[in-house]
This record gives sequence, C-alpha cells and structure tokens, in this order.
Amino acid sequence: MITHDMITHHVRVHPSADNLPREDQLAWKIAEVAADEVAVADEVTEMVINRVIDNAAVATASLTRAPAAAARAQALAHPYAPGATVFGALRTQRVSPEWAAWANGVAVRELDYHDTFLAAEYSHPGDNIPPILAVAQHLAARRGLNGADVVRAVATGYEIQVDLVRAISLHAHKIDHVAHLGPSVAAGLGTLLRLPTEVIFQAIGQALHTTTATRQSRKGEISTWKAYAPAFAGKVAIEAVDRAMRGQTSPTPIYEGEDGVIAWLLDGPDAAYDVALPATGEAKLAILDTYTKEHSAEYQSQALIDLARRLHRAHPELADPENVASIVIHTSHHTHYVIGSGANDPQKYDPTASRETLDHSIPYIFAVALQDGAWHHVDSYAPGRAARPDTVQLWRKVTTTEDPEWTRRYHSTDPAEKAFGGRVEITLTDGSRVVDEIAVADAHPLGARPFARAQYVNKFRTLADGVLEPAEIERFLDAAQRLPELEAGELGELTVTAPRGLLDSVTTPEGIF
Repeated sequence: MITHDMITHHVRVHPSADNLPREDQLAWKIAEVAADEVAVADEVTEMVINRVIDNAAVATASLTRAPAAAARAQALAHPYAPGATVFGALRTQRVSPEWAAWANGVAVRELDYHDTFLAAEYSHPGDNIPPILAVAQHLAARRGLNGADVVRAVATGYEIQVDLVRAISLHAHKIDHVAHLGPSVAAGLGTLLRLPTEVIFQAIGQALHTTTATRQSRKGEISTWKAYAPAFAGKVAIEAVDRAMRGQTSPTPIYEGEDGVIAWLLDGPDAAYDVALPATGEAKLAILDTYTKEHSAEYQSQALIDLARRLHRAHPELADPENVASIVIHTSHHTHYVIGSGANDPQKYDPTASRETLDHSIPYIFAVALQDGAWHHVDSYAPGRAARPDTVQLWRKVTTTEDPEWTRRYHSTDPAEKAFGGRVEITLTDGSRVVDEIAVADAHPLGARPFARAQYVNKFRTLADGVLEPAEIERFLDAAQRLPELEAGELGELTVTAPRGLLDSVTTPEGIF
C-alpha cells in the first residue's frame, strides 16, 4: 500500500534581520523533496505515460498554428549537439535543450487542450514535461539517463506544482500561474539529474524570481503570448538550473524575504501560507489528482460543454435563440470571474475576438456547444462559426453568476465533493424553464466517461489523423507506452515528425535568429 504522508510547512515573511536559515525556507523544503530518491508508484508511472501521450496529441494538432510555427522556427535556429528534439521536425534535427523546451512548450500549450489542476491557483502541470524531456534527451548519453529517470522527474514536477497550487493563490494578486511552474520545473530537473539539495535550492529561487509576471496575458483581448508563458517558464528554469550547477546563487529567501515574492507580489508582509509537501521517503502521487481535457477549451468550461451537449440532445429547441429568453449559469467564483460575465470583459461577447479570447468565454462556449451538441478544437472557434447571427443572438443571452455552494465545492479538499461545474437555468420565451446541472466533466476521474489509457491513445490518434503519417502515429505510441523501459539512446523517440510538406506549408516572418 502506498503511503502519502505530507508535512505542512508554515511559510511567512521574515525581516532580513532574522537571517532565516536556508533549511527553514520553502525553496529548500521543495529542493529536499526533489532530491529525495523514492520509488515511483506503478499508477504514477502509468499516468506519466498518459500525459506524455496527451501532450504529444495536442502538440501535433497545433503544428501548423502560428504561435507553434514561430516558436519552432526560433528553436530550429539554435542547432546543438547532442541537443533535443522539436515537435514536427526530424528526430535527427537537434537544438539546444532550452530552445527545444520553448518550442515544444508552445506547441503543447497552444490549443489549451492538455491537463489541468485547479485549487487555490490554476495550473497546467503537463507544462513540466517539455523542459524535463528536452534536458533528458540532451544529457541522455552524458549522464546515462533513461525513460525511468524521465518518469521520476515528471513525478516531481507534478508534485511540486500541485502542492504549490493547493496552497498559494497567484491570480488573486494578478500574478500569472506560471510562477508556480518555474520552481516545479527546476525541482523536476533536480530529480532528473540527481542534483544536490543546495543546487536545486538555488535553481528554484532563480526560476521563481524570473517567472513572475502579471495576469494581463489572460485578461481582456488575450494574445498569442498565452501559449508562450509556460514555455518561457520552462526555458528559464533550464537556464536557472544550468547556472546553479555552475555555482551561481539566487535571491534568498525568495518566498519569505522582506522584499520577496510573498511580501510584495502576494498577500503582503503579514501573510502566511501552509504548504504541504511529501515527507522524506514518501511517494510523489500528485499527478493522480490532476485531470486532462476532452475538449479544447479552458478547463472550467469542460463540464459545462458536456452539460450543453446533454441539453442539445434532450432539448433541441434550445438551439434556436428565438425560443430562449435567457441562460444563467450558476457557478463558482473562479468560473464566473475568469471565463464568465463576471470578468466584465466585453471581448468575451465579441464575434471578432481571438481564439485565445473565445476559449476563455463560457458564454460563447456554452452557446456553441448547445447549438452543435459537440465541440471541435478548430471548427468551434472558426471566425465564421463565431460570427453566425443565430449564435451571436444566443450567445448574448448567456450570463454567469457566482453561487456560494459551487465556490465551496470548487475549493473542497474532498475529491468526491470537489467540482468544476454549475447549474444552468434557461428561461424560454414561452415562460417555461429548463434547469440542469453537472459537477465534473465526463472525462474527469469521477465523471460519466473517465479518461484511461484507451482514451488518451484515442485522443492522440484523433488529433494526429491527417497530420502525421499512420506509421509515425504507431511509432510514437509504441515508444511512449514503453517510456519506463526506454534506454538513453531511445529518448529521442518521444517526439513526432510531420510530413515535410506540412511544415513547409507554414511560413513565419523573419526575426532576429
């Protein structure tokens, strides 16, 4: 039986005069977890494989999209040996690992279609995989790294990010969620390379210091930078680890200092947080608490898409805006204020809005899913689809409101109670009402159709169909599912190569590189 004893660390601001010992700093406690060589549970290994497949699926679907193409062009301008692979390029075409992490991180993030964990903060913990895998590919021969080492490192990355996300809210202070990703990637790389606690500690401090940015990237008119933000965190975390390995130090205490992150970016000099981390010798299980997406949209829309699909089948008359007076979605604080009408972003109702904006608009998403009874990562965002008059008419009848009970369930620590859905109340023009609710997405572990290996594989096959050659699809799936057994020379198999004509069809403007 796997035990998972956690130690709660009380974290608060200290004046410089306290000279807080490193061993009492949160960054050191995180580094200790990263340096702790514990066995990886079988179910964790299986889930790491699932998420490697999931990342490759959504990256494949984004290969020809402008952000992914631009990031790939930047990476390919930095050839390096031994180097790391880039999604879409030949497996023999290697680039410097931080640039591979950059390109692959953008490809994974572009469609907002991979895994998620929501608690005090938001996160996409699958963002840990591209930088960890890039460094593993680059150093495989030199350090004898293999697939099992990658699994160990990814388990650490997920553990640290999830533990930070449970305890420390960034968005409440308009700080972007990737400020938890920099430290988790640094910790994962520390595990991968079996670095001393001191080195990991310094890398974590630098990674956090360099990845704090505002949430404007996810507000109003959302730009293509949304896909780049986690890739940037992964890239600079690699650079931070490199510097720390060379003996360079970081600002300390990075969390607790009187001019540190908590005092000036988060809850202020009187703030305190309780951060629970695995005890020494305890398995890193946090990946098992995360969940992926069946639909290409912000996670808090997943369950509501499924509810809209259900309503489409049961009440087809709701697709016609002439029959609908109003649609009110009663949901959590986060959903209402981030992707709902509570954000007060007029762009969320704009038919000309960017894809990045529309996938953060639950009024748009619910209207389209209600009309179509389905959701597609391309078709549902097409400009013509967004501008369809009957859709715009229905869309503007959809509002959200915060319901304290859904907010409470959103923040519940009981997995059986935690929920990301809502209750929908639809008033028809004839005065009748349709009311229905959903707690979790169908693909959630507690949902109607939980994702298991077969669903991850099917998601990859579906998104790769028409993009990759059939033989390439099978080659990648074989390699990914053998991840724990892969030898050093096989880590380069964990990528996908697109037909040359596909990548040649995409041109990017010339830059500096």
